[in-house]
Amino acid sequence: MTDMTLTLEQRYPAVFKQSILKRFAPLIALVAVVLYLLYAIWFFALPTVISQGKWDRLGDYMQQWIAYDVNAEYRLDGPTIVGKYPRFSVLGKDPHPDWLIPREGGYTIELGGAGQSVTFTKTAATLTNAGASVDLDLTSAEVRIVTPDVPPWLVVKGGEAVADMGFVGDVRVSTDRVKFRKRAFGWPNFLFDINSPFFGKSAGEVTSLITSGPDLLAGTPNYALAWDNIWFNAQWQHGDVWTKLLQTIVMAFAGTLIGAMVSFPLAFFAARNITPNKPINQVIKRLFDFFRSVDMLIWALFFTRAFGPGPLAGIGAIALTETGTLGKLYSEGLENIDDKQREGIASTGAGLITTQRYGVLPQVLPVMISQTLYQWESNTRSASIIGAVGAGGIGLKLWESMRTNSNWSNVFYMVLLILAVVFIFDNISNALRTRLIGKAQH
Repeated sequence: MTDMTLTLEQRYPAVFKQSILKRFAPLIALVAVVLYLLYAIWFFALPTVISQGKWDRLGDYMQQWIAYDVNAEYRLDGPTIVGKYPRFSVLGKDPHPDWLIPREGGYTIELGGAGQSVTFTKTAATLTNAGASVDLDLTSAEVRIVTPDVPPWLVVKGGEAVADMGFVGDVRVSTDRVKFRKRAFGWPNFLFDINSPFFGKSAGEVTSLITSGPDLLAGTPNYALAWDNIWFNAQWQHGDVWTKLLQTIVMAFAGTLIGAMVSFPLAFFAARNITPNKPINQVIKRLFDFFRSVDMLIWALFFTRAFGPGPLAGIGAIALTETGTLGKLYSEGLENIDDKQREGIASTGAGLITTQRYGVLPQVLPVMISQTLYQWESNTRSASIIGAVGAGGIGLKLWESMRTNSNWSNVFYMVLLILAVVFIFDNISNALRTRLIGKAQH
């Protein structure tokens, strides 16, 4: 019987007569993944966690990234209405904002540009929001709503009227005080804080003072004073933030460099074709496994306990982790070289070091440098994380701002700086790797 007379099934029995397990392997794998996901959802109680999550806080935090609040309280129980602002208000020590409008016997506070406002005297108040106005009587023991129809944005609780006006803020009115929170877009006092002589001045006024104005501080040029005020801005702390950012960059570079320098010679002992000694190979490879199996964050905790908080702990954590990671990558690269080049150079009578220099390094060095550059780029991000456990750098500064739960605009500022640094180093690393790999292909 020739091949032409055989059926397709007879000619390819391995394809048509597979075992049930092999035939349905993709379907079984898919079912297993779905079952595992369902188990994970049940085990971690994800529906309950999601339903109980405080999702409203997410919106609040995101708003605080790009906006700021002004909080104040106006007392109504004294001879005159007196406003009280926080000690370190973004408006300065004696605020007179244009949205605070004096009225006969009281004030109008404009919270938003769409008509959201509160007008009050010692005896009455009017809240305006979403095209509706509500009058309040403050002469009784508790706040009394005069307007018949109460809109949903106004509630009375605990003896005070609370008006939620959305993004622009809220107002609380009681018989003895009016408290408000006004929110606006922007980062106030980003250059000059309330203690600076440049505070509150327009860009034109600041430029004029720096270029041709009289010295605001005797013996110090205005340009030097302006730079000093920006660098030591008490609210935004530019000097400390940028110093910590530089620490993070140095941590990533120094840690990666030390890891590469240590792992490079060890990789030659771990490579089986370079060092044909199985015990030595296994010892070095297990050492690499140990260094990289312990997470960088855990190493940072160890070094923080050993040396105290600071960049030294971060450098040590990155160096140990990279010794394990780069050592594995380097040794695997060495094990995959073309041994003919090495053998050819060795046959000329060249020594061990000369053989490795001219028979091995030209094959793997571009790839090694490329891998090191990628790890350096990755460690720039990781250095920001390990700083949160005391390893120094901008991560520690970021964690301190997040713990207060009130400086979310400062948090966003530092996040943007980290993103900018990562973007820059990512492009530098990509450009260098492309050139190295390109050279290796010619």
